[in-house]
Amino acid sequence: IIKDYKAEVKHIKNWIISYFCDNATSDPKAIIGISGGKDSTIVAYLCAAALGPERVVGIKMPNGEQYDIACADKVINELGIENYQINIKNIVDTITNELEVPFDELSNSVTYNIPPRVRMTVLYAAAAALGGRVANTSNYSERYIGWSTKWGDGVGDFAPLADYTVEEVLEIGKVLGVPNELLYKIPEDGLTGTSDEQAIGVE
Repeated sequence: IIKDYKAEVKHIKNWIISYFCDNATSDPKAIIGISGGKDSTIVAYLCAAALGPERVVGIKMPNGEQYDIACADKVINELGIENYQINIKNIVDTITNELEVPFDELSNSVTYNIPPRVRMTVLYAAAAALGGRVANTSNYSERYIGWSTKWGDGVGDFAPLADYTVEEVLEIGKVLGVPNELLYKIPEDGLTGTSDEQAIGVE
């Protein structure tokens, strides 16, 4: 049980600093897929606080049109971090179309997991191009129920929120001063057109 969240935030920041000191010979950047959801937002705030905003890069990866991309822009503007936008729709469509040739009808488990894997490919390409380490933004609650894509959003070089439940992540966000509209935004994957709660079946 966490009793002092200010101390916990300090602990996470020190852990991030230590990770970057131990796993690089230069000053690599933290590469974060910015969706505007609470987890990627809080990871961005943590990395900016630990490393400085000049060493944080936000990558926006809409799959076609993303109606709430303004939330990602708000995070980027609030922190003043370097950012790029790479639309993954053409890549996803190409892979899907090629798979439909031999496999005919593709199940949801196939089509829903393609975009997260494409996004991770983009993040690692950005890390290689810019000199960085990819942040995994998943929290403990997601990992516990298996709410992630293998080799997609389930991977990364470092994972600041991996040991924290959703409730704990929210408290961490409050300490960091994350705006409430981002902290309490209904979580979505931006891919299926439903909220996480609807997709999981826990509404």
